[in-house]
Amino acid sequence: MAISGKTWRGFFWRWIVAVILVLGTFNPTDYSFLHWLVNGEGALSFKALAAIVVIILYAIYLRATWYSLGIFGTLALIALFGALIWVLADFGLLDVARGSAVTWFGLVAIATILAIGFTWSKTRARLTGQVDVDSDE
Repeated sequence: MAISGKTWRGFFWRWIVAVILVLGTFNPTDYSFLHWLVNGEGALSFKALAAIVVIILYAIYLRATWYSLGIFGTLALIALFGALIWVLADFGLLDVARGSAVTWFGLVAIATILAIGFTWSKTRARLTGQVDVDSDE
């Protein structure tokens, strides 16, 4: 089953995978890949295999984000989510005294940035007619 990059459903599934990846890697609870890697029991060979899979998934998402958004687009989205955290804190909707709330919001923001970056090339092509071409020549 192919996931279409030109629909909201396609973006939604890419976002879900990014959320699972980011929150599965680290979160404020004791149930994350990093907590298991450092504190959990299990065979070292299995931990190494899992770490390689996680690194590959991050490489795919980060490369797609970097090539589609570039430095300006990535920094613009980081600034947007930073400003959103600030606004939510100013209106009392996000308690910055509770570090875990900000951490959760920040992790979901990172996943959202990765999902936008993973989908942006197709979205821009649809909106503007310009297509990104990755060439090493």
